[in-house]
Amino acid sequence: MWQRYKYFLFLALRIAELLIFVHKPQAVTVIDMIRIFLTGYMGAGKTTLGKAFARELGLTFIDLDWYIEERFHRSISDLFHERGEDGFRQLERNMLHEAGEFEDVVISTGGGTPCFFDNMEYMNRQGQTVFLDVPVEVLFRRLRVATQQRPILQGKTDEELRIFIERALDGRRSFYGQARYRFDGSRLEDRHQIAESVSSLRRLLEL
Repeated sequence: MWQRYKYFLFLALRIAELLIFVHKPQAVTVIDMIRIFLTGYMGAGKTTLGKAFARELGLTFIDLDWYIEERFHRSISDLFHERGEDGFRQLERNMLHEAGEFEDVVISTGGGTPCFFDNMEYMNRQGQTVFLDVPVEVLFRRLRVATQQRPILQGKTDEELRIFIERALDGRRSFYGQARYRFDGSRLEDRHQIAESVSSLRRLLEL
């Protein structure tokens, strides 16, 4: 009789253990939403790094200038010409607020985007902001071979181009400097450097 009692007691305990195991709450892995804004002067590598970084993390990449052109079916230069700078910057702000609501994205902003309205404050509220800091000489070398694709640079001599870059950076650094992170964007010249920069940015952002 005692042996049968111990046997049934053993079975009851085992069943209780199994029930506890089955109903034990499972740990839930919570992945925070990612939203990253890349800022910096034209030629800083925002699109180059942004595309590679988004691909590495499985995120969506948005170039704000391309986004605006797709939304309005007009080039940035045409929109500038038609609306004037004030009108374009208001449009740009609206599109920044639209794209800035998307989740799991890397957004490359225009070179002037951080310098108007409360754009930097908005981006800092919405996500992580990174200033791609690039020396003038590196910017000069990159932009020197791309003047035909950038109307604002067309017709400038090498000296005029260098002075133009220096003056523009001097006027914008106070805005770029409001980004939460500063990142060296000078090493984006080939696939190896881009891969290294992606890894470095991941470490910086702890992603």
